[in-house]
Amino acid sequence: MKHISDYMTIPVCEQRIAMPYVIAEAGVNHEGSMELAKRLVCEAAEGGADAIKFQTYRAATLASKDSPAYWDTSKEPTKSQYELFSRHDSFWKNEFEQLKRLCDDEGIAFMSTPFDTESARFLAPLMDVVKISSSDITNKPFIRYLCGFGKPILLSTGASSLHETAEAVEWIEDAGIRPALMHCVLNYPTADENAALGMIVGLRRHFPDLAVGYSDHTLPGDMHILTTAVLLGARILEKHFTFDKTLPGNDHYHAMDKRDLTRFLEGMRTVLASVGDFAVRSLPSEEPARKNARRSLVAARAIAAGSVLSENDLTWKRPASGISPRCIDEVVGLRARRDIDEDTVLSWSDLDRA
Repeated sequence: MKHISDYMTIPVCEQRIAMPYVIAEAGVNHEGSMELAKRLVCEAAEGGADAIKFQTYRAATLASKDSPAYWDTSKEPTKSQYELFSRHDSFWKNEFEQLKRLCDDEGIAFMSTPFDTESARFLAPLMDVVKISSSDITNKPFIRYLCGFGKPILLSTGASSLHETAEAVEWIEDAGIRPALMHCVLNYPTADENAALGMIVGLRRHFPDLAVGYSDHTLPGDMHILTTAVLLGARILEKHFTFDKTLPGNDHYHAMDKRDLTRFLEGMRTVLASVGDFAVRSLPSEEPARKNARRSLVAARAIAAGSVLSENDLTWKRPASGISPRCIDEVVGLRARRDIDEDTVLSWSDLDRA
């Protein structure tokens, strides 16, 4: 099993783009059913995810009763955050401890984002890393509380300015923790043209010592958004996950399913195989071209033994079995050891110092 801390603490390798750590964001797509939650765990593991992440909250501590919706109400018609969250807050300590045990059995890491101090207390011992939602990036007391567990921090940066992100990073680093930053866009769903993947590069530039990832809210489609994010340097990926994208509700329709996940991982491996590392060199597969498509210095006319060579005596032709044209300055002024016929590929044994 991969360990997410390896993707957060090892400096970003500038010489190779590697497979990312993939988090299947199940959120509350279990709809309050332990049977469905277990199915999500098993399908995420089968699809190849490294971790599955849920969300843990109580509506009463998360949103006031008049909190308005911020999602696409044509897909999820509920107009109140409190009302929506109330439908999905039945899972608590016992349920998540069961899911943690199942994750261990299935070989997939368990995660859940806490939205209050009570859930954070029982979740922290179950997880290797604590996720801070974009919605809490300005929540200084809660961030400080979460840092108190001494766990690595994943910080989502959706809807945040550079100053707000830097401020939250400072609070976390003051606690002796180096976070990883997760670029995301808080639209549900996010249109492809609004994914703003260039911010991954921007975050890497502004926070060169921190790992950067991407939390995706675009429609799954061919999963090219995630592939592009990796090519731009995202080391950790998070995408909403469901077992049925046709189900009604806020998170099912823009989530990936097991087939999407498998397709993405297979495609990503193919892409990375074509990218390779960043070292500039001649490849072994190019050796025939190096030998036969490059040129050598060739006698442009017959050269008598003892003659001192000038540039007029020389041309350059394939193959590269003789003296390279890059050595022309060294060759001009040398003397022919023997008679050299026109169109002879020159070698150093043909020449001598004048």
